[in-house]
Amino acid sequence: MRRQTLLGYALILPSMAFFSAFYIYPVVYSFYLSFFTWDMLQPKRFIGLTNYRELLEAAEFREVLGNTLAYSVGVVVLAMGIGLALALLLNNRTALSSLFQACIFTSYIVSWVAVSLLWIWMLDPQYGLVNYVAGFLGVPPVDWLGNHRLALWSLVGVTVWKVIGYPMIIFLAGLQNISQDYYEAASLDGASAWHQFRYITWPLLAPTTVFLFITLTIATFQGFDIVNIMTQGGPVHATSIYVFYIYEQAFHYFRIGRASAAVIICFGLILALTYAQHRLFRRNVHYTQVG
Repeated sequence: MRRQTLLGYALILPSMAFFSAFYIYPVVYSFYLSFFTWDMLQPKRFIGLTNYRELLEAAEFREVLGNTLAYSVGVVVLAMGIGLALALLLNNRTALSSLFQACIFTSYIVSWVAVSLLWIWMLDPQYGLVNYVAGFLGVPPVDWLGNHRLALWSLVGVTVWKVIGYPMIIFLAGLQNISQDYYEAASLDGASAWHQFRYITWPLLAPTTVFLFITLTIATFQGFDIVNIMTQGGPVHATSIYVFYIYEQAFHYFRIGRASAAVIICFGLILALTYAQHRLFRRNVHYTQVG
């Protein structure tokens, strides 16, 4: 037993070393730096909780939190809703369904750089395809990325287009794990398609839904590439979301202490959101084998 235990620790040691070096250590070091003011040129100077106080008092930081929350809610709700609809439509094993699944999932594996550059052209106010098509419908040209009211929601739309293959595939896996016996019994009892979805499909997809809800929320709070490439946080900070704000503080303004404090706050927010989601769904989600 002792030999097996030592073997188990030896097998997980490389993964734990990697995790500690690239995940745990940066968080711990960021927590340490958050108590200092430092520009990477002059020596660090201890200032206690000043970085945290200044962040929480700054109107710009509150705006960034609001932008991040709106971006996250928009992406999670739309991606999960559209992903579930696509999964229901493509939940069969035909060749045509497989082809559509592959086409939709392709956008998820394409790099953020390629997607961002593509949509910069698509949303161009003068030569973009979106305004070109809208012109046929009598809609005047729109500056999708230059209008402070529309820019953030334009990024939400691009992000949903990029990631939609992920919730679709996960929901498909959940749907194909549901036994057809439930639907056959419901059909014999005269249940409509809506009632079958409401009382069979949706409850049995609860574990899948919770998983997607948590992973997509964490992913949207870590969004950076799309903002950095498409808008650089503009116009007038309308698209500045959390990770981009940290990047700006650290590498544009060289406020390493403030950026580190923002990292710790972000870490705490993600932990709190994940815990709240777990508590919210724990009583209504049952992880049982249904296939």
